[in-house]
Amino acid sequence: MSQNQSEILERALKREKAARKAAEKILEEKSRELYFTSQRLEQLVDEKSSQLQGVFENIADAYVVMDLEGNFLKFNEAATKLFGYDISRDKVNVVNLIYKEDYQYAIGSFLELQNKGFFKGYEARVYTKSKEVKWVHINASVIFDKDKKPVAAQGIVRDITDQKKSEEQLIESENRLASLVVNLDSGIVLEDENRNIVLTNNKFCELFGINVSPKDLVGIDCKAASEQNKVLFKNPEDFIERMRAIDVDKKVVLGDELEMLDGKILERNYTPIVIGEKSKGYLWTFTDVTLKRTYRKSLEAQKQKYYNIIANMNLGMVELNNNDEILMVNQSFEKMSGYTEAEVIGKNARMLFSAEDDDVLKEEREKRKDGISNSYEFKAICKKGKTRHWLVSGAPNYNIDGEVIGSIGIHLDVTDTKSLELQKEKLLEKLEKSNDELQEYAHIVSHDLKSPLRSINALVSWLKEDNKGILDDASLQNFGLIESTLEKMEQLITDVLNYSSVGADNSIKSDVDLNSMVNDLVSMLYIPDHIKIETKSELPIVKGDKTKLQQVFQNLISNSVKFIDKKCGSIIIDVEDLKSHYKFSIKDNGIGIEKKYHDKIFKIFHSLKKSKDSSGIGLSIVKKIIALHEGDIWLESEPNVGTTFYFTLKKEQ
Repeated sequence: MSQNQSEILERALKREKAARKAAEKILEEKSRELYFTSQRLEQLVDEKSSQLQGVFENIADAYVVMDLEGNFLKFNEAATKLFGYDISRDKVNVVNLIYKEDYQYAIGSFLELQNKGFFKGYEARVYTKSKEVKWVHINASVIFDKDKKPVAAQGIVRDITDQKKSEEQLIESENRLASLVVNLDSGIVLEDENRNIVLTNNKFCELFGINVSPKDLVGIDCKAASEQNKVLFKNPEDFIERMRAIDVDKKVVLGDELEMLDGKILERNYTPIVIGEKSKGYLWTFTDVTLKRTYRKSLEAQKQKYYNIIANMNLGMVELNNNDEILMVNQSFEKMSGYTEAEVIGKNARMLFSAEDDDVLKEEREKRKDGISNSYEFKAICKKGKTRHWLVSGAPNYNIDGEVIGSIGIHLDVTDTKSLELQKEKLLEKLEKSNDELQEYAHIVSHDLKSPLRSINALVSWLKEDNKGILDDASLQNFGLIESTLEKMEQLITDVLNYSSVGADNSIKSDVDLNSMVNDLVSMLYIPDHIKIETKSELPIVKGDKTKLQQVFQNLISNSVKFIDKKCGSIIIDVEDLKSHYKFSIKDNGIGIEKKYHDKIFKIFHSLKKSKDSSGIGLSIVKKIIALHEGDIWLESEPNVGTTFYFTLKKEQ
């Protein structure tokens, strides 16, 4: 080999060694990069796996994985809590969870999952491990391997049990509301903005003689239906015109009356339904008020009957206001005075009839203002200038608030009696008969006054019942005020009758053991726990009317209980033996009574504290009963300290 060839080979060998070293260095660098890359990939895989595991564990809804046979492979924490199974220990198949009545639906959905690879919106009931039934919503999909072969299924399961309960309650409420509307005792028609029927009820069909179900009327044009039904009314054209006017005006209408050919009277109400500024429909209600109107006519007839009695009785009757101006006279008074009613209405009675007894009439007027009733006699100048003697039984006239607004006088001409003493006995007989007539009249009027009150009360109750669920709170409150007022009026009439009948002392007196009577009375009365009743001395046996004496003690004890305002109430009953009488006392530590009211409280209709259960007559009755037993009553009192009522009863002689 020549030297040149050797040099060439050496240079080639050097280049080859240098290339090999360069290649080894590059390979070493690539190996290092590959190592670091593989390390990074492993880290990323670990991070993603951790993230997926976190999502799986912390998803709010239950997440489940199962094989294609329905065996559960994995539950997250929410699934374990929902179904109650621990997959690491419990072997569970989807069949174990299916509610028996939903089995076919579940199998169909499972087949859909296999065929389509997913299903959505599955809702059914499932059993938990404890056999509790729950409603669930499921969205599921099939899991495929890298070769696109199905290997498992996964699903998101949401517990919708509470939602289902709410839906069921809503449906139940809607059904109840629909049932209520359908069965209301008022005819209901709800129209949409185009006046097509949206809802009606059985009562509407009944009122208008429509022999179809309310459901069959839905969608009907109300305008056309009104034209067809107008023949049911006495004034068909007026019915249509009024309905058109209401529809155009679109304002609330209450209490329209419609008279039908069959004599039925309907009350029509109209309410437009507006949301925002848009009309969304109309509500019509129809109520049969025939009975109510009949009762109104009956009340008018009763009023006319008593007016006729007053007009034609044989005693002159005059009603005055507080200025002595005549408001009303009856026919008998017209005959007595010679004046017609038109001639005396608005005239001053004292100036018109008074002779020399003007002071007597002034005094009597003041008595009426103070609530005093009595009889008096005066000389009256009649129309022809003749002087006549009139005996007047006068009483104050009250308004509904118990205020004196005037007086009513029953007049009897006693001129003949004054001139002829021989007719005294006949006059007394006539007066007695007249008083009997007045008492009988008072009882009849009081009894018949209660009858309209009861009728009104019944009508109010019917109205409330008929419109149950329709009336607002303000209307219900007004009805409550009417009922309360009626109750007070009835109690007032009863108390007035009791007061008027106390004076008739026709009862048989007997021995009354007051000690036993008071003990029985205390046990029957409602006494609050904070009030103590004590009898200091043994109460005596007296001669008298047991019922009326019981009224005395009951009224005074009840008054004490009513007006005790202390935390520890005290009522002390005592008696003192006087020469001819027993002196009783009932002492309390209540609110007390000011000195200026000590005399007024025994007057009829004077109640210091207005309340629905106080008519202001109780103490007036007590005073009359004690007077019948030849006794007297008075009191000592200090405001905020207490009151002691004293009264005497005469001993048996």
